[in-house]
Amino acid sequence: ALTANFGLFAQNHTQLIRGKIIDEDTQLPLIGATVAVLNLTSVLGTTSDEEGIFRLENVPIGRVSLMVSYIGYHDKIISSMEVNSAKEIILDIALVESAEALKEVVITASTKKGTALNESAIVSSRSISAEQTSRYAGGFNDPAKVTGNFAGVTSSQDGGNDIIIRGNSPKYVGWRLEGAEITNPNHFGDPSSIGGSTGALNNNLLSTSDFYTGAFPAEFGDALSGVYDVRMRKGNDEKFEGIFGFGLLGTEATVEGPIKKGYQGSYLANFRYSTIGAVIELGLIPVEDVKLKFQDAAFKIYLPTQQLGTFSIFGLQGNSSFTFLDINPGLIVTPGNDFAQTDIKEDFNKGSNLLNIGVKHIVNISPKSYFKTTLLFSREGIEDEVIENILTADSIPKSRLNFDSGLKKDSYKLNTQYKHKIDAKNKLSVGVQFTLFEQDLTQSLLDESAERQTLVDFNDNITSLRSFLNWKYIPTEKLSFVVGLHNTNIIFNKKFTVEPRLAANYNLNHSSSISFGFGLHSRMESIHNYFARLEQPDGTITTPNLDLDLIKATHYVVGYDKFFSKNLRIKAEAYFQALYNVPVENNPNSNYTTLNEGLELNYVRLVNEGTGKNYGVELTIERFLENGLYF
Repeated sequence: ALTANFGLFAQNHTQLIRGKIIDEDTQLPLIGATVAVLNLTSVLGTTSDEEGIFRLENVPIGRVSLMVSYIGYHDKIISSMEVNSAKEIILDIALVESAEALKEVVITASTKKGTALNESAIVSSRSISAEQTSRYAGGFNDPAKVTGNFAGVTSSQDGGNDIIIRGNSPKYVGWRLEGAEITNPNHFGDPSSIGGSTGALNNNLLSTSDFYTGAFPAEFGDALSGVYDVRMRKGNDEKFEGIFGFGLLGTEATVEGPIKKGYQGSYLANFRYSTIGAVIELGLIPVEDVKLKFQDAAFKIYLPTQQLGTFSIFGLQGNSSFTFLDINPGLIVTPGNDFAQTDIKEDFNKGSNLLNIGVKHIVNISPKSYFKTTLLFSREGIEDEVIENILTADSIPKSRLNFDSGLKKDSYKLNTQYKHKIDAKNKLSVGVQFTLFEQDLTQSLLDESAERQTLVDFNDNITSLRSFLNWKYIPTEKLSFVVGLHNTNIIFNKKFTVEPRLAANYNLNHSSSISFGFGLHSRMESIHNYFARLEQPDGTITTPNLDLDLIKATHYVVGYDKFFSKNLRIKAEAYFQALYNVPVENNPNSNYTTLNEGLELNYVRLVNEGTGKNYGVELTIERFLENGLYF
């Protein structure tokens, strides 16, 4: 890829690193925190002011590491940041208070590299930086594809960016943006929300995010296999900057800058258009029988206030489409081709769109607590059309519509969370989320007698109410516990769960630890399964799945983590997952379950009588980037 940075600055051999340091649990600024650049021949450091803001001037370009420290708090090391002369580095750094009382010396422990930002995540979790997404093999600046570098995670064989965690279906991964649950954020999606081939999330806008592969904390629900909690960075609040990039995947532009001079508010926006789509449309490369294009955009507007807290407005939008002409249905799977003949050719047209737009508000109500509230609207639309091209007896081509599908999924979410730090050893958080799901789906296809059959036709909604309670207890610096409960209520059919979560971590010494995690997790099935219409022998139509229960899984994890140096570690985890309440077809001769639902939707009578197991051992040997080497 070719990238160009532009802005209101001159080229030089140093750069500015600045940002804000806050308390992780209260979100309040830390005054007088120390920030120092490591591994320089001369000392370069600064302290944060009364608003927690720090500035490091004249930082040499190249790879640098920072140490952030504050009396009574754990140190944090930010390692191997790439500093270039064209763009400032702006950091938001959260420190965690030490549970040990101060004596004659300050007791600190540097945060281990790769640790999740969420301090309640003790097992089966890690952080993923935007820089890693750009650097890791096969990442293509796509946060979904980079997860395939981690133990226990793989993708589909067709080269898509599905996330398969510990053997679970990719449709059971929970996606979050700025702490709010969003749609499947991938282009060329399908009605089962399994994945796509290209992510709409763009690395130029991302900050360090958290990725969970099992036994995740109580604040996360409606996810069975894992959670990807993606965070966007703030824009530059002092001057305008921009990036233009031209690559094989997409051509894009990113702009950011202050809302107005002297105000800490900022904007950040990105637009991308598929390079191959533009090349085909312009006729620069002759391509027969294939049309492919996608476009996406994302933004974040950060609006701090003096008395009312901070507001963030964020959004993610995408459109994609393709047309494949004269394909052989015997070689390429298309939707609804159960009765297709291999001696005909098909045209396959697909169009998809997604939209997520939200407002997040954080306000402190005391020196030890804050409220976070998010309002989000999400939309996902998918249209599939399969046209058969048949040669008649007199060799005259004839086209007919075989499969036709139109899907629109809307959801409205209101999420509020309260977090309170009782003291350095006890931290409490509670939250509630209300969601209204609306879905409009029509599907039809030709049966064996060439008659059009309606598979499903509904426009309905489902509401859910979820809540959680999470408590972290740190009796000593060596030992910590996270205990929680998650509750899910499907108001539509009065199904509910109460899900206990428990995790513990014990530091054997300064470089090694053992951990344990347990959790009950559940997930709603795709809404089309609830409203499946089935024709009875007498011709009447029934909807037998309205009472479908949640699919559930119990997770167990045991882990060992050892750092041989600050940059080299070995991590091992053994896991066992017991799945139950799995929807399966109510037919003893069928092997169909929603666990393996794919591109082809099945409309059958379902019962929650299926079970499954995932178990294994994961081993990771990891060297973090230092002196140009990582693996």
